[in-house]
Amino acid sequence: MSKVASPHWPALLARLDQAERDRAQRFHFDHDRLCYVAAHALGRGLLAAWTGVAAGGWGFTVDAFGKPEAVPPAGMRRLRLNLSHTRGLAAAALTEEHDVGVDVEWLGRRPVEDGLAQRFFAPAECAQLVALPPEARHHAFLDFWTLKEAYVKAIGKGLAQPLDSFAFTLDPLSIAFDDSLSDDPSHWLFRRLRPTESHVLALALRHPDPGSVVVETRAMSAEELLAYP
Repeated sequence: MSKVASPHWPALLARLDQAERDRAQRFHFDHDRLCYVAAHALGRGLLAAWTGVAAGGWGFTVDAFGKPEAVPPAGMRRLRLNLSHTRGLAAAALTEEHDVGVDVEWLGRRPVEDGLAQRFFAPAECAQLVALPPEARHHAFLDFWTLKEAYVKAIGKGLAQPLDSFAFTLDPLSIAFDDSLSDDPSHWLFRRLRPTESHVLALALRHPDPGSVVVETRAMSAEELLAYP
C-alpha cells in the first residue's frame, strides 16, 4: 500500500489495537510512524478481506523471537500473516498454515558501505556482488537483503538466524544452506518483485510443493482497505 492521502490516516490508525497505537507513537520520525500504521492497517485489512472478520477484531500473540501471530476465531484454519514497511510503501503477505515472510526496501536509501555484505552475507553472495558492475551493486545488495530478511521472517527467527548460514543465487533465483542449518531448498518458494519504481520486495514461502503455489499480488489503496469493516 502506498500514496495514502492525509484524511485517511485517522481511520487507518483506528483499525489498530491499543498496543499497536502505543508502538506507533514511539517512532521518532513521522514517516516511520506512518509506515508502521499503514503496514498494520493493511495486515488487518487483508485478514478482514480473506475471512470476513472485522479488521479491528483480530488479536495477536508474540512468539519467543518476537514474531506476531494472528489468532483466528474458533474453527478457522491457522493464518500466517507477515508485514513489512519502508519509506513510501507497506506490504503484507497472508497464507493459510504455511510459513511466509515478506520484506520491502526503498531504492532511494543511501548505498551501503562496501564492507557490509562481507559482514553479513555468505561468501557466495559476496562473490556475486563483486562480479557485478559497480552501478548494479546497490540494487543487487537490496535484492539479497530483502530475500534474506523474508526467509528469516518466514522461519520466525529474525536476525537470530545468522545471515551467512544460507546463500541466495539471484539468477536463477535459488537458496542453499550450509551444513549447520537443517532446511530443504525444495520446500521453499521465493519471489523478487518491483512493486513500484522506487521499491524492491521479496517473498519467502515454505511449502511441500512450491510448484503448485499460486502467488497473487496486488496494490491496495487506502480507500479500498477502509471499505472492509
